Amino acid sequence: MEKNLEISLLFDFYGEMLTKTQQEAISLYYNDDLSLGEVAEILSMSRQGVRDALNRAKKSLYTFEENLKLCERFSKTKEGLLKIIESSSQLSTIDNEMVRKLSKDIKDTAQKLYEQEV
Repeated sequence: MEKNLEISLLFDFYGEMLTKTQQEAISLYYNDDLSLGEVAEILSMSRQGVRDALNRAKKSLYTFEENLKLCERFSKTKEGLLKIIESSSQLSTIDNEMVRKLSKDIKDTAQKLYEQEV
């Protein structure tokens, strides 16, 4: 199941870079949860043809991520933003020393995010 979610996430980022057949096969198999036979019937292909298209598509998706790292950057940005939200939500309920520490955490996290994107 985790592998399927990973492929779906990669597909969200890089799907447009695949061939039309690969896009359709990935979408039907992973997103719509159809069997190889069902996908083959819809695409008028053999089951082996669908399997080959899926394997080529998966290889391409992993290669795109290896080179571009958009999913990795997205995850790191999301983690950083969650830390910012968590830290900043505590600011109104704590003493001055803690406010300074949390303010520093917010600044440091924002700085890291900025440097990643530049």
